[in-house]
Amino acid sequence: MNLKALIRDIPDFPKSGILFRDITTLLHNAEGLRYAIDSLTEKCKTTNLLPDYIVGMESRGFIFAPPLAYQLNAGFVPVRKPGKLPSAVHSIEYQLEYGTDSLEIHQDAIQAGTKVLIVDDLIATGGTAKATAELLQKIGAEVLGFAFIIELTALKGREKLPDVPIITLIEY
Repeated sequence: MNLKALIRDIPDFPKSGILFRDITTLLHNAEGLRYAIDSLTEKCKTTNLLPDYIVGMESRGFIFAPPLAYQLNAGFVPVRKPGKLPSAVHSIEYQLEYGTDSLEIHQDAIQAGTKVLIVDDLIATGGTAKATAELLQKIGAEVLGFAFIIELTALKGREKLPDVPIITLIEY
């Protein structure tokens, strides 16, 4: 199946000069969505990425992480922006192009030694994925790898990530 054909390009969004890769057109196509989840599952199995938990990055990682967790018989743990989780959290602040941002995870969600796979819809510059990995490593988790639907290769995001397997289904 040609997943690229199910991704809509939106020029000048969210600002002029940006070509946004819109996955909503993939998500509403039942066959395409099933194919994407099945493809991620198969690549994880053949790469021996069999985690205890799938960690989904806010917010579109939440779409792909739970069905992948189900397929791999793993739990799902969300990593969120500040103020969205109701219990005690671990947090990390990281640099953006202009300013900083933060991510949080419940303190009781992951224990030291837990094996995790980090999932999101897209890797661009790699900043959020890198911060997620650092947050998980800070609490003692073992980051087995990353899985993304889309990789924007020109932005070289994978170069910022730890030396672990990185699965992508589509490259632009």
